Amino acid sequence: MKRTTLIFFTIIVVLIIDQWLKVHIKLTYPIGEGFKMFGQDWARIHFVENKGMAFGLEMGGAAGKYALSIFRILMVGLLGYIIKGLVQVKESKWLIVCFSLIIAGAIGNIIDSMVYGLIFSASSFHGPVAQFMPEAGGYAPFLQGKVVDMFHFPMVTTTWPEWVPKWGGSSFEFFRPVFNVADAAISVGVIAILLFHRRFFTKPEDVKIQSETTSTATSNVGSSEEE
Repeated sequence: MKRTTLIFFTIIVVLIIDQWLKVHIKLTYPIGEGFKMFGQDWARIHFVENKGMAFGLEMGGAAGKYALSIFRILMVGLLGYIIKGLVQVKESKWLIVCFSLIIAGAIGNIIDSMVYGLIFSASSFHGPVAQFMPEAGGYAPFLQGKVVDMFHFPMVTTTWPEWVPKWGGSSFEFFRPVFNVADAAISVGVIAILLFHRRFFTKPEDVKIQSETTSTATSNVGSSEEE
């Protein structure tokens, strides 16, 4: 598959899954509702909304929301410029997939902010579910829509020992943040780049040169020993 085709394929697949799941959850459940995945307590679909960044983190007020949305749009533009350069120099396809995942995740959450407030009614706790294109209009203006999150993995739920400063006696949960497919795509892309950047940025020519250098050095050592 060509690198440009791989970029569009990755982005489109992530966006389709991300948006389909978000719309389905928003039109099916009130906030706070969901279900266990595979019947497990530690893997749940749990519908929440947030006004801010990934994993439920928030920035202050409407101004912070506008700033975050604009920042996301600028970052998508910057990442698009970077990935264009990677294609031109024929970097590793895996590296291009990682950047494509990050771009797709950013676009997925931008879509929520841009249009969800315009096309959906507000979701509520234990109340009627949201409606698509309500007669009264949406719940928020352009770029002020809330991001839909749903994946929750409370794998460890316990209480801090009393002797622990500040947190003693309080509850502890891992993994507490609720996230979505877009968040996961961004995280996978970033973590993969951090873990495998040397492999991604090592050209086949570099490997060949290193191999030839090693072979030459080995031959020289062998010749010296024979003398």
